[in-house]
Amino acid sequence: MSHYMNLIGKNARKASVEKINSKIKNKILKKYASLIDKEKNSILKANAKDINFALKKNLKDNLVDRLILNQKKLNDIKNSIKKIIKLKDPIDKTLEKWSRPNGLKINRVSIPIGVIGVIYESRPNVTSDVASLCFKSGNAVILKGGSEAINTNKILAKLFRKALKENKVNENFIQFIDSKDRKMVDFMLSKMKDYIDVIIPRGGKSLVKRVQEFSSVPIIGHLEGLCHTFIDKDAELKMSTNIIYNAKLRNTSICGATETILLHKKIVKKFCNPILKKLEDNNCKIYGDRFLKKYYKGKIYPAKEKNWSTEYLSAIISVKCVKNFEEAINHINKYGTKHTDAIITKNKKTAKKFLKNVKSSIAMHNTSTQFADGGEFGFGGEVGISTNTLPPRGPVGLGQLISYKYEIVSNGQTRK
Repeated sequence: MSHYMNLIGKNARKASVEKINSKIKNKILKKYASLIDKEKNSILKANAKDINFALKKNLKDNLVDRLILNQKKLNDIKNSIKKIIKLKDPIDKTLEKWSRPNGLKINRVSIPIGVIGVIYESRPNVTSDVASLCFKSGNAVILKGGSEAINTNKILAKLFRKALKENKVNENFIQFIDSKDRKMVDFMLSKMKDYIDVIIPRGGKSLVKRVQEFSSVPIIGHLEGLCHTFIDKDAELKMSTNIIYNAKLRNTSICGATETILLHKKIVKKFCNPILKKLEDNNCKIYGDRFLKKYYKGKIYPAKEKNWSTEYLSAIISVKCVKNFEEAINHINKYGTKHTDAIITKNKKTAKKFLKNVKSSIAMHNTSTQFADGGEFGFGGEVGISTNTLPPRGPVGLGQLISYKYEIVSNGQTRK
């Protein structure tokens, strides 16, 4: 195993040093999209094997759903690659420049990170998205997908390598670890810091926790998406009802789904029934505090301390009544996970204070938290979402998979 993994590491490091111009990058991505189209039957055949394996293993329905590829999903994969082709190459751009009285001309220029290791579960589209984003940003990538999608991931990675080879570019820009052995993940995390510059975990809480605990390589990622939506006293009822419904129930299993609603006490009486009834009518279970219990006419379960720090990822929500927006901000900063938090209000002053004071990587005003997504931000997709305090934060797309260097020119200057 160590020989196999070290070889992958060496190959990735070697590839990452090569400089590929934008035209060639886009040509390779175009070729990749056309190969996916050409080989669609082989991809779907490989995917059928994975689905059979998942069903035999009695995997949860939501995991099987994520795993399934069909013609529509293959079109989505191709469209995602086409969007990435249209995006500007983020490498070798002058981010800032200035001259100094000491005669130095200083340029801050964007460069690739180097080698990125991505550990992910279930969704096969992650293979194509991540490979395309990493390659376009000049990085080599080592992909370790979940065992449940190994056949689909393998063929998607193989087709990318074919597109590279046909364009006479080092195919080791994209490498896929073709093994179900979980020890490979531990090896990646603990023994490959000479080869991998950053690890991005993309998957459930247990995967991310494991990566955070074992990795000797820096990590970009998030453990949980405990997102809040605060309905302020100056909110509009119709807007609040629509946003809350979408933020919770559009897709309950994504990390941008709202898990806790904070309601300003002044509007609880008027707002709680229409908003929460719509959730309850759509089979959403509600945990609420004592204050809410006085006014809500539907079914409510008493909220305990642990509810405020639970990411449900299903049709369950916690509701807390707060006396002002400061209390809402304090609650979010105490229980939140710095993912995505929103305020609904007509008061721009309150909204501004909220946006400036929540510690979240994404702070929203009059917006559904379900927009926490690289594609929705116009990034052409994402490698993941980061709640790190250090950058990058929020969706990690093309423009976030970069670092920079200072290029300095002078006229023979020497320091006094």
